[in-house]
Amino acid sequence: MGTMPSGKPPASPFTVDDFQLVLLRRMADHNPGPVEDARRALGVSIAEMREANRRWQAMVRSPRARAAASRYRSVLGTPETVLTRKVGDLECEAWLWPVPLWPDLRFEVLLAPTGAVWNEWLIRAPGATGPALRTLADLTPWSCTVDEAARAFAPARPLEGTAPTRWGLSFTAPDEEGVRREVVAEFTWGLLQRWQPR
Repeated sequence: MGTMPSGKPPASPFTVDDFQLVLLRRMADHNPGPVEDARRALGVSIAEMREANRRWQAMVRSPRARAAASRYRSVLGTPETVLTRKVGDLECEAWLWPVPLWPDLRFEVLLAPTGAVWNEWLIRAPGATGPALRTLADLTPWSCTVDEAARAFAPARPLEGTAPTRWGLSFTAPDEEGVRREVVAEFTWGLLQRWQPR
């Protein structure tokens, strides 16, 4: 005998748009304004954003969860670009995908030689022009990535984030009057969310 239908419709595949909602959901903790604007531009409700995040977390935590690298390929497809990056003495592979919400950025997954995912965040797209970061006034939400801020205001000290998708940087930068100030900048998925005096 065949199995009886469960009555539940099959789950729809997780899409690039769903993945964008996952990125936004985590960013909303620090920076709800731009997230709200992006959510409206995508034409989705708060409930839909929460549901996308719930489904993503279920995929990540499932006992049958596929490896992180395979999960990204299943959701985002074949990487647009594959690069080799040196990390210390090791050669690692970097997979890059476009993210429609941020046309000048790419989502990067950095793979260890074993195939394990070492890092996953937004970076500037190869060939794209990054922002001119000269003073604290230039550090507006979503204006730059971790590496761009670290280069602009070197030497910057990395700080442990409050969650796996968060990073911090401590550095000194001039304000609009030229007074140098010590600040801590907070990033989610590699993208600047806010900064505050140290």
